Amino acid sequence: MAREIFANHFNRDLVEDAYRQWQTDPASVDATWQAFFEGIEFGGKTGTGGTNATTLNVETRLQSGAVRLITAYRDLGHLAAHLDPLNPAPDKEPWLISLERFHLSPADLDSVVDGSMYFGMDGPKLLRDVLETLKETYSRTIGVEYMHIQDIKARGWLAKRMEPRMNQPQLATRQKIRTLMSLHYAELFEKFLHTKFVGQKRFSLEGGETLLPILEAIVEKAPSLGVKEIVIGMAHRGRLNVLANILRKPFEEIFNEFEDRYYVDADGGDGDVKYHMGFSSDIKTLDGNSIHLSLAPNPSHLEIVNPVVEGRVRAKQQMHGDADRTQGVPILIHGDAAFAGQGLVAETLNMANLSGYRVGGTVHVVVNNQIGFTTSPRDSRSTQYCTDIAKFIQAPIFHVNAEDPEAAVYIAELALEYRQQYKSDVVIDLFCYRKWGHNEGDEPSYTQPVEYRLIRAKESVTTVYTKQLVAGGTLNQEEADAIDADFRSKLDTSLTEVRSSAPRKKGMRGFSGVWTGMTSRFNPATVETAIKPDVVDRIADQIVSVPDGFAFHPKLKDILEKRRNDIKGRNKIDWGAGEALAFGSLVLEGHPVRLSGQDSRRGTFSHRFAFLYDFEKGTPYCPLANLDPKQAAFDVYDSNLSEAAVLGFEYGYSLDDPNALVMWEAQFGDFANGAQVVIDQFISSGESKWNRSSGIVMLLPHGYEGAGPEHSSARFERFLQLCAEDNMQVCNFSTPANYFHALRRQIKRSFRKPLVVMTPKSLLRVPLSPVEDFTTGKFQEVIDDTLPAADRVRRVLFCTGKVYYDLLAKQKERNTDEVAVVRVEQLYPWPEKQLATVLAKYRRAVEWRWVQEESQNMGAWFFVEPRLRAMNVPVEYIGRDASASPATGSHKIHEHEQKELVEQAFTATGTYAVTAGKNGGGVVSHGVPV
Repeated sequence: MAREIFANHFNRDLVEDAYRQWQTDPASVDATWQAFFEGIEFGGKTGTGGTNATTLNVETRLQSGAVRLITAYRDLGHLAAHLDPLNPAPDKEPWLISLERFHLSPADLDSVVDGSMYFGMDGPKLLRDVLETLKETYSRTIGVEYMHIQDIKARGWLAKRMEPRMNQPQLATRQKIRTLMSLHYAELFEKFLHTKFVGQKRFSLEGGETLLPILEAIVEKAPSLGVKEIVIGMAHRGRLNVLANILRKPFEEIFNEFEDRYYVDADGGDGDVKYHMGFSSDIKTLDGNSIHLSLAPNPSHLEIVNPVVEGRVRAKQQMHGDADRTQGVPILIHGDAAFAGQGLVAETLNMANLSGYRVGGTVHVVVNNQIGFTTSPRDSRSTQYCTDIAKFIQAPIFHVNAEDPEAAVYIAELALEYRQQYKSDVVIDLFCYRKWGHNEGDEPSYTQPVEYRLIRAKESVTTVYTKQLVAGGTLNQEEADAIDADFRSKLDTSLTEVRSSAPRKKGMRGFSGVWTGMTSRFNPATVETAIKPDVVDRIADQIVSVPDGFAFHPKLKDILEKRRNDIKGRNKIDWGAGEALAFGSLVLEGHPVRLSGQDSRRGTFSHRFAFLYDFEKGTPYCPLANLDPKQAAFDVYDSNLSEAAVLGFEYGYSLDDPNALVMWEAQFGDFANGAQVVIDQFISSGESKWNRSSGIVMLLPHGYEGAGPEHSSARFERFLQLCAEDNMQVCNFSTPANYFHALRRQIKRSFRKPLVVMTPKSLLRVPLSPVEDFTTGKFQEVIDDTLPAADRVRRVLFCTGKVYYDLLAKQKERNTDEVAVVRVEQLYPWPEKQLATVLAKYRRAVEWRWVQEESQNMGAWFFVEPRLRAMNVPVEYIGRDASASPATGSHKIHEHEQKELVEQAFTATGTYAVTAGKNGGGVVSHGVPV
């Protein structure tokens, strides 16, 4: 297209060819070319009354140079913008946008050209005026990057809004005063904390106070664009200020956190430091509109909250039927070093246009302090801007100098309008500085002495803007001083109230709105999870129900028909069939089901087939999404190749829709390693820290089948190590029926706890559960052995998961009544009561063994051993020796180890650990090699 040619490959031959074509038929060339050649005609006719070859060449040079200059400023004008408040404005434009580059010179500035390619500039203009307009638009305190966007309409939309006003803010008086108030509040709040709570960390916003006017502008503008809810995610810097002045968290609550005035024995979890906490509130805008704001709690892992916020917004949009994705908007506030340096930023950006994770665009605000903890930009990124990573999803990027708050407010409104119009991410890069060190006790001049000399000599942006408005007559100094005095009075009054009142009960808000009626307290009571036979049959029929003309994959049709026939024939069914019954029954009962993972639609091991694909056309069809017109949503998504971002997204989704069964499935269980921060900082501890419950389900394929160290272990032990205070459930099921009941139990109880499931691999297609277990059964934390007579049992083997079937085979082979195999299906919360009931049957037992596939330092052994001993069960260990790697890479060695540990479970006395793959064989007795 013409505009692309101007930007990249303009040359004289092309111009002359197009010019001759235009002379013959003006409509035969692009509209931009038409304007270009009309300018040539205009220039050629002035002064001479005609056109000759020499005139054409001169005018061609001038006009083509002007057009290329306009395009260059749109593309590269930001390189000359005054963005850094610590440095003076550039005194010379870069060569890339210099006149010389386009065969122009200062002598041409008084020549007339057609500037109509610039929106809002009609007809002939002096080149000097065109150049000055371009500088005002693209090279003052706003620098824009948008020419990388491939959607020409989107680029034109931005240009049409920026160019006619030359990117000038044009704020109304009310907006100017509101902006000034936001700056005053931001600065005064930080100073108040600095003087009243000396030595306490607060991660001050000072130097970046303009963040508040940006957020204030978005909140005020949002309702007029259809926004009803905003979810904000941010790390530490400025968080307390945002809580106080944007979400309007009461000062008393914040000051009480500084004072730490809580009852020592108060309930409500462990809590968190004040600059990690979340909050939500309903805000009335100046125009009287209402909008709900939420700030998500965040740990010290920088950008880890990003996908959590996205998931929360997606859940809100889903629940409110926001198909256009305009009512719920995410805002993510980043630091410059983190935005460039954290891989999770790219992982989350990559989700922006994926069907399973799209939220209609995110407004990103980078508080660009131009420094990390102590690291300068030249050492922390390889790109010119910290925001360059956002170009890969073609997000427009607005760089703005924080010392021009009106420009920042204008850009904030424009960014939100673009997001609503194009459902795209948009980035505001707020160039500012950090007045103090990483925290207020840090000395930044150790590493940046020159920078901090400049910072300490600067007046605050509040002072500068106050002087500007007073000089312009917007308000007088007395009115400005009154803003300060009134705000200081509110702060003083709140602090006095806190210090004079009794300590408060620690507790964080939760369990309101969609969570009303739920509790954080774990209740082990059994809930009804069985389903009726007619529901079973209805789901079975739907498994193979497809639209007319749909071409089944030949192999798959046989698989699914057998699944249906096994269900309806009341035979034993496999894992995939049991899961389908859980999913189908829940959506029929009004509970949405959402599952995502890298291969979740088919299932990594070809067991699920939630989506069918027409064998001829490749079009997808989801049977369980079409059970009933009134059913709840059934959504299964193949995710992008990410663990951390996708699990974070699903965790966020689960926070805002407790009625939905929300699941993440790892391709292999050990891949959860890539999401360890989400597991550690959110899933296992979020309720204790922030009083936010989650019912997220993690499906982690686990089992030792000779597949090597990377595809055997889901690191069972890591989850068990995180368990305390009934914070989550960790299970290793041995039957499809127990999995079915666990999924339904997850939704039917009055509380939500994360559920971590070690799912099978080789057992997925083994029919293990009779259909009656789904229609009359219930969840079993412990499954007792029904083969031997209890009064003959001398040895009890405890196990969990797949190894049970190896032990069962050996038990049948030996045909012994002296050994019972007890399955612990739920490791946490520890089922002490259920175990005690089972063990009471085996009064003649004298030996108790824990048998596991995993190495001794892995799996469940370290977890179950002290708990069984606390029940007066002197349990011993049977399994592989301790090892650095989860499993051997040799299938032959694996088979030898597996056979030996099963054999020893039935013949050994004392503690044994298989060491076949380590040193040629042998055992350890009570953990000591012999």
